Amino acid sequence: MRYALYFTPPKDDPLTALAARWLGRDAFSDEIFSDRAMGPLPEGHAELTADPRRYGFHATLKAPFELAGSVTERDLLDVAAEFAARTKAFTIPELVLGQLGHFFALVPGSLYQPLQDFASRVVKTFEPFRAPLSDHDITRRNPEGLSEPQRANLLRWGYPYVNDEFRFHMTLTGRVPIERQADMHDVLRARFADHIGKALDVSGLAVFIEEKRGAPFTVRSWLPLSGA
Repeated sequence: MRYALYFTPPKDDPLTALAARWLGRDAFSDEIFSDRAMGPLPEGHAELTADPRRYGFHATLKAPFELAGSVTERDLLDVAAEFAARTKAFTIPELVLGQLGHFFALVPGSLYQPLQDFASRVVKTFEPFRAPLSDHDITRRNPEGLSEPQRANLLRWGYPYVNDEFRFHMTLTGRVPIERQADMHDVLRARFADHIGKALDVSGLAVFIEEKRGAPFTVRSWLPLSGA
């Protein structure tokens, strides 16, 4: 069993519903959507969205981890609730459609320091709950292909892309072949037009859970950021 600290909008947010229907699964309810419910889809949609469908619509803050032997799920949920209660909600000024390598995601229009600081606080606050990575998990991250700071992050924090290396992104596809990227960009711009170029409220912290390796991630708890 693994846990993760993610950002996702609330269950009833229009972006949550739209993204769930694009990916084909709602991480809150674990509902699977039919092709008809998802509307017009590009060719190969199921394959192109398979990876983000399993993880659910989210932005990674603290990447999936097994619990350290000294703590329980209840301990994790209690600290998450305390963290959310003392953390103030904030707003990303602009959300845009971005392309990171071969996949597409919703990303901030520019680097936004309050978001960077928030993500770093999550990583550090919940580090005591993380069991050390296995050799297999380290190898799976392809450390030889990482930069020196990213390798250091992997060994120290269990994930390469934290702190100065963190880039907020809400993934919408897996790897898209080069010849399909222009069309996919147009499809996503049209599909998410109501949210692209708009602000995004970071109003909650979500604890996701993976019951066993390879299972879909689901929301275990969504906690409003209610700090003064």
